[in-house]
Amino acid sequence: MAVKTIETWLTDMDGVLVHENTALPGAAEFIETLKQNNRRFLVLTNNPIYTPRDLSARLGRSGIDVPEENIWTSALATADFCARTIPRGSAYVIGEAGLTTALHEAGYILSDTDPDYVILGETRTYSFESITTAIRLILGGARFICTNPDATGPSDSGILPAAGSVAALVTKATNREPYFVGKPNPIMFRTALNRVGGHSETTAMIGDRMDTDVVAGVEAGLNTFLVLTGITHRKQVETFPFRPDQVVDSIQDLIPIAQTGEVEI
Repeated sequence: MAVKTIETWLTDMDGVLVHENTALPGAAEFIETLKQNNRRFLVLTNNPIYTPRDLSARLGRSGIDVPEENIWTSALATADFCARTIPRGSAYVIGEAGLTTALHEAGYILSDTDPDYVILGETRTYSFESITTAIRLILGGARFICTNPDATGPSDSGILPAAGSVAALVTKATNREPYFVGKPNPIMFRTALNRVGGHSETTAMIGDRMDTDVVAGVEAGLNTFLVLTGITHRKQVETFPFRPDQVVDSIQDLIPIAQTGEVEI
C-alpha cells in the first residue's frame, strides 16, 4: 500500500474540535501533536461573527490551545477575496465584529454610499432596515457577496436563520445571486493554504459534514477525513456521489498520522 505525506492540516471547528463549549475526544491532544511536530495547520470555520482572537479564547476555555493566527474564518476569506478583487474598496456590511474587523484590516471602507459590495454575514440582530438598504444598494449596482451559505445555525434556544436564509430573501427581492465565499467554495481552502504556505498535494482536511467540509476538500484536491462526532452519520456517507479518503470515529483516531506525517492510501 502506498504512503502519502501530510505536511499541512486544515480542520473544521464545531463538530470536530468542540461541541458547543465542550472539547471533543482527542481534540486538545491532536492540536498539541501538530504543534510538537511543527506541522502547519489552520482551524477553519464558516462562522463570521467572531474574530480569531474571540475564537481562540473560546477554544482555550474548552482546553484546546489554538493561537489566533491559526484560525481562518469565512470573514477573513471574504475580506481577502474583496481586497484582491477590488483593492481598498468599499462595502455595505450586515454582520458583526468578525467581519467588519477583517474588512477594516484589509483596507476597506464601510459605507452605504455607492459601495463596491454589499456583504452579508451573520448577526443575531438582522434588521428589516439593514436588509432593505442592502436590497436597494444591490439594485443600484453593488456586487452581492455572502460570507457563507449556511441556511441555519445553532443556539441555546434552538435553530436560528443564518446567512444563507437571509441571502435567499435578498435574492428573491433583487433577482441577484450572491457569491458565497465560505465552505464549500474551494476558495476558502485556497486562501487558507496561501496563509500557511501549504500545498494541496500534502494537505489534509478534517470535517464533520459531507456537504461542506468534505466536498470542498475533494474539489480542492486535498486528502479528506470525515469524523463522526458532528453532523454526518456513517450511513449518510453512501448517499453522496463523492467520498472522503477516510471515515474515522473522532479526531483522536488521527493523532498517529499527525505524529508521523504519513497516511496510507
